[in-house]
Amino acid sequence: MEKEKILIVDDQYGIRILLNEVFHKEGYRTFQAANGYQALEIVDQHSPDLVLLDMKIPGMDGIEILKRMKVKDADIRVIIMTAYGELDMIQEAKDLGALTHFAKPFDIDEIRAAVRKYLPLKAN
Repeated sequence: MEKEKILIVDDQYGIRILLNEVFHKEGYRTFQAANGYQALEIVDQHSPDLVLLDMKIPGMDGIEILKRMKVKDADIRVIIMTAYGELDMIQEAKDLGALTHFAKPFDIDEIRAAVRKYLPLKAN
């Protein structure tokens, strides 16, 4: 049986590694992308069930990545991560269908709980 798939999109290596380790341990299949182009390629190739998407990414920003992901897969579940104070971006992302958001620095247990809520692991 295939595991639920999570795509982690963040230009900060340390954050990608941390989230990757946490969700891999939880039992999810994880993918990482450092930018929008990599992220969209992974969406095409692996159809992740849920995306943890940082909004502040050089090049293609989080809003643009989210828009393009939703074009490829209208049902893709996306949780966004932002720096404090990016309220207009958060609202726009929610209008585009983002499920919820976390401000950085985030609490890993809160993100873990949100992922479990929006992408429950199937009993194997």
